Amino acid sequence: MSDPYKILGVTKGASAADIKSAFRNLAKKNHPDQNPNDPKAKERFSKINNAYDVLGDTEKRAQFDRGEVDGDGNPVHPGFGGFGQGGGARPGGPSGQTFAGGGAEEILSEIFGGRGGFGRSGFGQAGAAQGGFGQAGAGPQGFGGTRRPQKGTDVEGKLAITLEDLAAGKKASVTLGDGRTVAVSVPKGTKDGQTIRLKGQGAPSPNGGTAGDARITVRYIPHPLFKVDGTNLRYDAPIHLHQAYLGGKIQVPTLSGRVNLTVPPKSNSGSTMRIPGKGLPGKSKSGDLLVSLQIQFPDQPEPELEALMQKWAKEGRPPLKQK
Repeated sequence: MSDPYKILGVTKGASAADIKSAFRNLAKKNHPDQNPNDPKAKERFSKINNAYDVLGDTEKRAQFDRGEVDGDGNPVHPGFGGFGQGGGARPGGPSGQTFAGGGAEEILSEIFGGRGGFGRSGFGQAGAAQGGFGQAGAGPQGFGGTRRPQKGTDVEGKLAITLEDLAAGKKASVTLGDGRTVAVSVPKGTKDGQTIRLKGQGAPSPNGGTAGDARITVRYIPHPLFKVDGTNLRYDAPIHLHQAYLGGKIQVPTLSGRVNLTVPPKSNSGSTMRIPGKGLPGKSKSGDLLVSLQIQFPDQPEPELEALMQKWAKEGRPPLKQK
């Protein structure tokens, strides 16, 4: 008679959580889809599943401990109530059983992402009397060979990038949820908070299918000078009063270095000037740098400027135009 405790590698005093954990580990390691070249994997997995069907069910475990059922959950004495004739263990247990740690089907679904291997695409109903498994090669009710390969699960990651690196098209490193670090080229036109997908960079398939994808959320690192406006950048340029009145050239920063900007005479504070192509890269073209002129007065006293302002005040300059 098989001993389910020995099959799962646990003691008779093991808790329900210990039994569930042992089953999870053994099922994941010995699942036939994980061992396509091992002809004995199916037999091992069947024994593991039967053992959990007994020990994972609180009532059936107690009956086994009392010697009322054998290691497969069958009555030791003919006519013993509660189990059908030759009622070998079925994955997840028949209706009415109470699994303290969750049924086998539920646990396998957790392991294999909701595709535990039961039903039409995995273990069929034809072999229920032999433990609930279909015959090998029995079309859609057989093991793995006829199942469609599963895609691996997606993994998440967050990427923080400077505006300079974004404009220069530099790669950035990102650590994924599974601990791997990958270099990412951010596509042109990617916005702050947008998620990009890296095909095949996710978790591997459990049965030879394609790997999952990596979903990367891109975040812009705040810049001390520029504000992002779509693909455009906005910059407040400080200028002196005489520069605003007389006009002239000033230097303004961009993501790739400083450039000269010509300020027209009599430019008001808040006037916006555009420098084409000095914004962020877009899908078809780069954005612009929008420069807002901000008149600033010197911190130190300027006697000549103060005298001029006093003169203007006494002379009564024409009132400003109202908008």
